[in-house]
Amino acid sequence: MSDRERLLAQLRGRIELERWFGVEWLPRSTAQRPAAPVSREAPRTTGSASALAAIGAEAAGCTKCGLSRTRKNVVFGVGNPAARLVLVGEAPGMHEDETGEPFVGAAGGLLTRMLAKIELAREDVYICNVIKCRPPQNRSPTIEEKAHCSPFLFRQLEAIAPQAILALGGHAAKTLLDLPPETTTGSLRGRLHRWRETPVVVTYHPAYLLREPQDRWKSLDDLLMVKKVLVGEV
Repeated sequence: MSDRERLLAQLRGRIELERWFGVEWLPRSTAQRPAAPVSREAPRTTGSASALAAIGAEAAGCTKCGLSRTRKNVVFGVGNPAARLVLVGEAPGMHEDETGEPFVGAAGGLLTRMLAKIELAREDVYICNVIKCRPPQNRSPTIEEKAHCSPFLFRQLEAIAPQAILALGGHAAKTLLDLPPETTTGSLRGRLHRWRETPVVVTYHPAYLLREPQDRWKSLDDLLMVKKVLVGEV
């Protein structure tokens, strides 16, 4: 195979990968095209909305760690309070700190396309982070910060009582599964875990997948495992 043929094969593979994740065009500039609507499931009725509101009000006034002094907004969570699927990320970034909503930047756009591949919209699920306030310069959260903030996450999960949890990245997975810091995300993929009695699927954080697009294929298996849990196949 010549260099030209090899390059074309790599390009075709990349295009097919992007198409699978919902990218239907390649821009000549950095301008963003509005995302296409995706299918939604009918919401369940429950009293969890009021429970989440009470927990969110408590989190909004939290001053247990130094992040409370540098945040602009507490990024508590967003979505269906009776969701069958909860997605848990690491911590808010700059855009999330500005808006008070998780996953609104480029990683959020990829996450929306990932959900569409298992026929879910953001409105169908509940999205939150382990840490509710942005760490300065988007550094990794400390053990102390996670210890102070994780009780809010656990109470969110108790209120929602989802059918499944998707852990986005190592910090979320290790917090939910109470694992040592050296545990890698890759070592946790491909099998079901449990947070209490709730199935947990571990995948890569969308921000990582933006940096390492060749690993997006691996996340497809994780998404399909989530779908199997939701339809009762596993």
